[in-house]
Amino acid sequence: TTKMCLHRSLEFIAKCPPGCQDVKYRVYGTDIYASFSSVCNAAIHSGIIDNAGGKILVQKVAGHSGYRGSFSNGVRSLSLPRWRESFLVSGTVVESDGHNPSSPRPAWLHQPSLTLPLNCKVDLSFLMDGSWSIGKRRFQLQKQFLGNVAQALGIGSAGPLMGIVQYGDDHSTEFNLKTYANSKDLRNAIEKITQKGGLSNVGKALSFVNKNFFLDANGNRGGAPNVVVVMVDGWPTDRVEEASRLARESGINIFFVTIEAAAESEKQNVIEPNFVDKAVCRTNGFYSINVPSWFSLHKVVQPLVKRVCDTDQLVCSKTCLNSADIGFVIDGSSSVGTSNFRTVLQFVANISKEFEISDTDTRIGAVQYTYEQRLEFNFDKYSTKQDVLSAIKRISYWSGGTSTGAAISYASEQLFSKSKPNKRKIMILITDGRSYDDVRVPAMAAHQNGVIAYSIGVAWAAQDELEAIATDPDKEHSFFVDEFDHLYRFVNQLIQNICTEFNSQPRN
Repeated sequence: TTKMCLHRSLEFIAKCPPGCQDVKYRVYGTDIYASFSSVCNAAIHSGIIDNAGGKILVQKVAGHSGYRGSFSNGVRSLSLPRWRESFLVSGTVVESDGHNPSSPRPAWLHQPSLTLPLNCKVDLSFLMDGSWSIGKRRFQLQKQFLGNVAQALGIGSAGPLMGIVQYGDDHSTEFNLKTYANSKDLRNAIEKITQKGGLSNVGKALSFVNKNFFLDANGNRGGAPNVVVVMVDGWPTDRVEEASRLARESGINIFFVTIEAAAESEKQNVIEPNFVDKAVCRTNGFYSINVPSWFSLHKVVQPLVKRVCDTDQLVCSKTCLNSADIGFVIDGSSSVGTSNFRTVLQFVANISKEFEISDTDTRIGAVQYTYEQRLEFNFDKYSTKQDVLSAIKRISYWSGGTSTGAAISYASEQLFSKSKPNKRKIMILITDGRSYDDVRVPAMAAHQNGVIAYSIGVAWAAQDELEAIATDPDKEHSFFVDEFDHLYRFVNQLIQNICTEFNSQPRN
């Protein structure tokens, strides 16, 4: 049923006639097929051709310890525990004069334009595997894949922008985010990339991208999520965990596309087991795609584009500095005094200006209290850093008693009950004395409602109350200074503790 001509020792072109889909020709496997499978039915199963037939490129590969059956494109393939030889199928194209090209190119290059998700505004860096292990032919397949991704994304200044860093022993930027503003130019540039060679030092390359790629000078837009897609043939030759952690903490969403993962016999060569889970933004499967063979890489163009464009799912865009609702609860009692109150406001301003403030990033609110409470401004009142800092400066000193417990309840009701569900609720309370009322019950209620509470005591503040107000562990959430002029010393420590707590959240 097929006419075959030898192309190279491990590859041949098969011509599948029309109507060759038949259940009596068995297929074993998915993407990689056992060698006694029907070649043409395997090609239909993998979507290379349909029942109208056509030419396909068949590549012989080593046997596998297991073949997984599946139903695809009207063909049911079967499972098989093991077999000594396998093959892969991909498309070939016929030139317009009817002659077969000397080096067959996969048919998916000539598929109609892929559909673009709406409002896909992301800044994308692809880490391209240029190591020697990949070989020239697979490097070419990788370039075709990146070209197809660029086409599917629809590159443009109002939509996605894409740059490429190639890695081997070391790394180099092939082009940055602002080099090409449309898919056509980008695809032409990808076609011209030459292979670097060397090892697969992914960790080094991730570290480079984190420090150098997403800079304003390289076209980073600020408002668009930063995404890195790492292409890996097999496994990295260096460690990725630390570099990935730092990149995630910078707000970079890391995806991995791994091709031809280590076989059982090769696993002792992998220096960092579970390297994908140690690197990706979340370990829930959304950020990792494993492809059994370079010849089936074309199948993941659409799934990958959909994922990188799903900005609601890009949770690593959130950092400790851009994803909180921070409510300051400020003691305005008589013992503070006008001069010290200005020092407290300066402290509040110094903390606020470290955050990225907007209506979609971190928001700031403030309550002042004595016996009574006053909402100075709520979370949605100001959406720029300058407006927030000006509003803090304008807070006027009230003077009166010290009912800290009532102030915590008031802040819970007036500020934190109106917090956005995707924000971390952080309360920073500053007081200079013992409260006239109970702080424990209001503080416990706030903690149970998800408020992370920091207490800063000055002068006569009571240590037991500061600890009751603070979220556990106390030593990371409660601070004491002997005089107002020393408050500034805690700005950096407070920011650092907020960030450490944020970055230690589980990634599942």
